[in-house]
Amino acid sequence: MIGTMERPSVEQAPVGEPVISMVDVGMTYPNGKAALVDVNVSIPAGDFVFLVGPSGAGKTTFIRLVIREQLPTAGRVTVAGYDLSRLRRSQVPALRRRIGIVFQDFRLLPSKTVSENVAFALEVTGAPRGEIKRRVPQLLSLVGLHEHDDHLPTQLSGGEQQRAAIARALVHDPAMLIADEPTGNLDPVTSWELIQLLIQINSMGTTVLMATHNQEIVNAMRRRVLALEQGTLVRDESGAAYEREY
Repeated sequence: MIGTMERPSVEQAPVGEPVISMVDVGMTYPNGKAALVDVNVSIPAGDFVFLVGPSGAGKTTFIRLVIREQLPTAGRVTVAGYDLSRLRRSQVPALRRRIGIVFQDFRLLPSKTVSENVAFALEVTGAPRGEIKRRVPQLLSLVGLHEHDDHLPTQLSGGEQQRAAIARALVHDPAMLIADEPTGNLDPVTSWELIQLLIQINSMGTTVLMATHNQEIVNAMRRRVLALEQGTLVRDESGAAYEREY
């Protein structure tokens, strides 16, 4: 994992358990729409996985279940070895600190500088001042923003804003990084530079799950691909392209 920051106070997962596991998972909304149907997935530590599929296929619901924003209507979801349906409500924030998340729209605080955005994620969890002073420059250096630490988000390019969002997502040294369409607002060159950063983070031990519509990146990377269609997992293939190859 990145850095040496102590984990939040969620019990240690059993050794050898997958980082993410879904067993016979279904999700049906009150309006009757089945967002996920009988999904079975096991993602081990250190994996790099693309989650693909057309709009409405179930990718967003998949992510919401992993971060326990929702609970499934059927089956079992475990993260770091723990059944999310059995977590006490008081444990949920600590668990989420073990899951870094970045989005297509960056979600940076506009009135805070790059350093302040990253530091704020530590401040709200009560991190010591000395830890914040050490951790923030370390992360900004990792994502290549050490020379932009005093810039506001509006003074950054889209790629730089996403790098700042990634630094913020890594403040608690998460077991996994979930990237939800992280290149959706970026040009092709910047998108590829961002993917290189995610590869670097993955190589340091962080599991990466990336939801994307970007076929070129998936085809070039040849990593594990989970493909959803109408809520059903139709493909789980290593070294794969965006679409099934015949």
